[in-house]
Amino acid sequence: MNKNIPQHIVLFPDGNRRWAKKNGLAASKGHWKGHHKFKDFLTWCQEKGVKILTVFGFSTENWKRSNDEVKYLMKLFEDGLRKKEEIKKFQKAGVRVRIIGQKEKLPQSLQEAIKNIEKVTKNNSNFYLNLAVSYGGRWDIVQAIKKIVKKGTAVKNISEDMIESFLSTSGLPSPDLVIRAGGEKRFSNFLLWQAAYSELYFSPKLWPDFSKKDFEKALDDYARRQRRFGGDFKK
Repeated sequence: MNKNIPQHIVLFPDGNRRWAKKNGLAASKGHWKGHHKFKDFLTWCQEKGVKILTVFGFSTENWKRSNDEVKYLMKLFEDGLRKKEEIKKFQKAGVRVRIIGQKEKLPQSLQEAIKNIEKVTKNNSNFYLNLAVSYGGRWDIVQAIKKIVKKGTAVKNISEDMIESFLSTSGLPSPDLVIRAGGEKRFSNFLLWQAAYSELYFSPKLWPDFSKKDFEKALDDYARRQRRFGGDFKK
């Protein structure tokens, strides 16, 4: 394992709509372009030795967008999870796919596609791909607490480790590096608990324009950092 390569990357593929507007295109064209850029990014991560990728696909706040845009995004997600050629690629590369978020709010056909892809890839262990759909960091913490309360756990027994075990990302190590494209510099309610000590990298590039060279710049920047976890340097 290369210590200079982050094992768990979080990705904000931001800027699809702005890219479309900049190029005189409909928002759907920007999302389509961003969808295919993500496929490239997944390959880049695998080539570099990254083991886990968690991507912000659709937030709890994104439901406020127009019905047409939401429907198109749901279709993109479903196509990416349902197509046989995509499933074959995941199987060949040993990718385990996991969807985190409020699955019950998603269209029934997308829920079925999610169940299938998670079942088909559950035994894969070469790479872990987590797609956040209808996800919010505050929601994740609240739903974890509700489960703990429902379980009847005594207050004195509640710990950070316990809360982590009930989060959507249960079983996964904390993210090492957060990459956000699109020029914005905020967390937008994503993985608020999990990314407490993650290194942050912000790119001015709109997501569809984000290149392999930009990805390598992010990795180089990460490799130069000395990570702190609230105290001394971690060896």
